[in-house]
Formats: sequence, C-alpha cells, structure tokens
Amino acid sequence: MARETPTSTSNPTSSGPSEADELIFNVAGLLTEPAGTVQDIVVAGPALDPGSGPVQTRGITGQLRLSRTNRGLVVRGRLSTAIALICSRCLRDIECPVEINLDDEALPSLDLGTGVPVETEVDDDVLRLTDHHELDLNGVVRDAIALAEPIAPVCREDCLGLCIVCGLELSGGSHDHPDEDIDPRLEGLRLLIDSPDPE
Repeated sequence: MARETPTSTSNPTSSGPSEADELIFNVAGLLTEPAGTVQDIVVAGPALDPGSGPVQTRGITGQLRLSRTNRGLVVRGRLSTAIALICSRCLRDIECPVEINLDDEALPSLDLGTGVPVETEVDDDVLRLTDHHELDLNGVVRDAIALAEPIAPVCREDCLGLCIVCGLELSGGSHDHPDEDIDPRLEGLRLLIDSPDPE
C-alpha cells in the first residue's frame, strides 16, 4: 500500500513521490489537506487477478498523481503492463504491451470527520472511495486492460499465417504440395478447368 506523501501545490518539491506495490491507496491524509494539494505515487506492483479477462505477463508499473479538490480527488496517471495473447494468423503465443491512461474523479463515500454517507448529484458509475477512505483502482485498471485487448492480435504485421494444407507457418519456407488424387469420374472436369479459354 502507498505511503502517504501529500505535497501542496505551493511547494511541489517539498517531498518526493511515494511508492506503491498495490492499486489500493489510503487517501485519508490527503482528504484532510486543502484543495490543490497533490500526491505523486510511483507504482510497481504485481499482475492483477484476471478474472475472466486477459492474463497479464508483467506486473503494473507507472506513475499516478492524486489532486485534492473541493469534492474529492482527481486521479491522473499512466500505467503499463502486458497481456498474453495468441496470434490470430499463426497461433503463436505472443505478448501484447498495454498502456493505461487514467483521468478520473474519485468522490468520498463517507464524510471523513463524521462518518455520514456523502450524497452527491453524480452518475452512479463515478469512481468512489471505499468506506475506509481508500482509492481502489483494481477494477478501473482491470477494465482498461480488457478494453485494450485487440480483436485480432498478430505477432507481426507481415505474418503470413499457416498453410491450409500442412498447417506449418508460411513464413518458414516453401510450401509446395503435390496435387491430390482426383476421382477418375471428375477427370473430365479437371481438363475443362485446366484448358485455355477457347475464346
């Protein structure tokens, strides 16, 4: 979990960024600061449980900036990871890099001082802090990874795929195959097809 190091925008270099090995951050301290206070976080965490989504081949790394507003927090940052996929042409296992850009507002669920639920006139799908004043980005990042999965991933743009006869990769060399034996009853049809157009 992140170590809290909020810094005022009037003195943004008074302390360095905190480090996080998870995507759940206790922001109670930041919520007590005046609007305009920022907290920078360096993220270096493990891969998420994929659930029904793509499997990550790398952990999650990147940077976040949490900015205190009069309503809650603005969450901005960029995270990186990679997911395991299969080339849609040659069926080879591949790794696909994923970049996640965050720009969200997170609003409190409970008043920090009284513990009373906070009522806000916003959409139901807005990012909410937990009842323990934590910013949980696991769901947001997991959804972003799922949306980043390409429909038809390829190992490289010029991948030729597989030979429809032998199943080997077409980029692996020559794929000349002898003609299959033809039913004698269809030999006349083959001759018609192979003969030049009389016109």
